[in-house]
Amino acid sequence: MDDKITVLEKYNFWTREIPDTGLLREDYLNRITGFISNKLIKVLVGQRRVGKSYIMRQLIGYLIKSGVNPYNIVYINMEFTDFGYIENYLALDQLIAQYATRIKPKGRIYIFIDEIQQIAGWEKLINSYSQDYTKNVELFISGSNSDLLSGELAGYLSGRYVQFQVFPFSYTEYLSRLNVQNNKENFLSYLHSGGLPELYNLQGTETQRHYVAALKDTILLRDIIQRYKINDAKLLEDVFVFLINNASNLVSINNIVNYFKSKNRKTSYDTIAGYIQYLKNSYLVHQVERYQISGKETMSGIYKYYINDLSFNNFLYPGYSYGIGYKLENLVYLQLLSFGFEIYVGYMRNKEVDFVALKNSKPLYIQVAYILNDAETMKREYAPLEAINDSYPKIVVTMDDVVFEEKLGIKHVQVWKLNEFLMAVA
Repeated sequence: MDDKITVLEKYNFWTREIPDTGLLREDYLNRITGFISNKLIKVLVGQRRVGKSYIMRQLIGYLIKSGVNPYNIVYINMEFTDFGYIENYLALDQLIAQYATRIKPKGRIYIFIDEIQQIAGWEKLINSYSQDYTKNVELFISGSNSDLLSGELAGYLSGRYVQFQVFPFSYTEYLSRLNVQNNKENFLSYLHSGGLPELYNLQGTETQRHYVAALKDTILLRDIIQRYKINDAKLLEDVFVFLINNASNLVSINNIVNYFKSKNRKTSYDTIAGYIQYLKNSYLVHQVERYQISGKETMSGIYKYYINDLSFNNFLYPGYSYGIGYKLENLVYLQLLSFGFEIYVGYMRNKEVDFVALKNSKPLYIQVAYILNDAETMKREYAPLEAINDSYPKIVVTMDDVVFEEKLGIKHVQVWKLNEFLMAVA
């Protein structure tokens, strides 16, 4: 058998059991399997090491259990050096042709390609496969850069793919992974660690810190510095640190430029804007626009930034002034994002609403605070929501031990129970 087919067999499950695939991520599986058995390309995107490969293997397990012959499934992970020879789409096409010739699968072929952005011109082959009615194939691909779904993919595959963004473990998944109860104590543990799946296979804070540091360096180097030919790697990392330190705060690009200039660092508006875009493309940070609630329009120029996982703060930069209230807001944002909301920072009568979360054009208004420890704090946190004159849901999310009574239609939700509330309204 050809060496390339031997390598392919090594990483596939034609003659052996699928290895441990970790925590079953049922929310993703339920969404993705709903699109199986059609020609739409299933695209998984998200930061490195959030579990895209595990989900792919879980999907393969689902197909096999559903009766698909294992020989009809091809899995290629471009992170494995054994596949390093697949430098461009022609090499990939040749490999798949060799597989079809040697293995001779009957019926539909399911092709999974992990970190496909490492294959030059991959979109040409995927486009061809998706349109060629003589090929009975179904495609699943993943990538760690949002460019995958901008110019590169959208231009070639408009209307022929469905996207699934994968996040680190949610709080609910964290509870399942550790098999613990939903309560304030366990939520605090999650808040002070993070959701990167591999963290829970590592023993000791120092080992976990080294893992997060290595992951951060890999993303900066491979997904940004090499991809975009960055000259000032130190400035790139310092911009990332700045965004971590100022997560949940309103900032502008000019603010950031002026900050670095005050530190005698030479930079420009275009450089900082570019670096932030690259960090967003790699899913390390998310940018949120302001939204004028009364006019129902976005306001550009000033944004909030949130970290894709709190482990970057907790393990790498814990000395920065990123208090628990800011972490709480960051986690609420990520939870809303995982539920598929379109999220903005609300602005109403000179008052800021932490989140305006839209789904099907219907808003959910959310204010986040650590605790409502006195009447003045409660008044401050409720006031922005009270200024909104519509009947859509409004909630204040905190870590208080008690649940406060509904006030003027505004509900109080303990943050560890937010998932239950969102399931009811989403």
